Amino acid sequence: MRRLHELEARRRSLIARCEQQRLEIAYRLAELSPAAQLSQLTRRAPTSAASHPFAWLVSLATLLIMIRERRVFGWIGKLSAGVALLSRANAIVRLLRQIRSLSGAAR
Repeated sequence: MRRLHELEARRRSLIARCEQQRLEIAYRLAELSPAAQLSQLTRRAPTSAASHPFAWLVSLATLLIMIRERRVFGWIGKLSAGVALLSRANAIVRLLRQIRSLSGAAR
């Protein structure tokens, strides 16, 4: 009889543990839903997320990929090269401004 009670208590604890794990998995899956992710993004940065240029570029690229897959794959490489070129040009312009300000301060 004692063994039967021990087994029954162990069974109840295992069932409770399984229920906890089920709830945790359901919670984590709910966090992965697009609506939950969108609400987390808007909660973190309500104004800057919508106005960020990279977010708009990603949205546009996603839309283009959905519309015309084959043509877009060629443009993605060109677009990333253009973004890299612009960022390098921006760094060079900043460097030139710093050099000019240092040479102007030395005079």
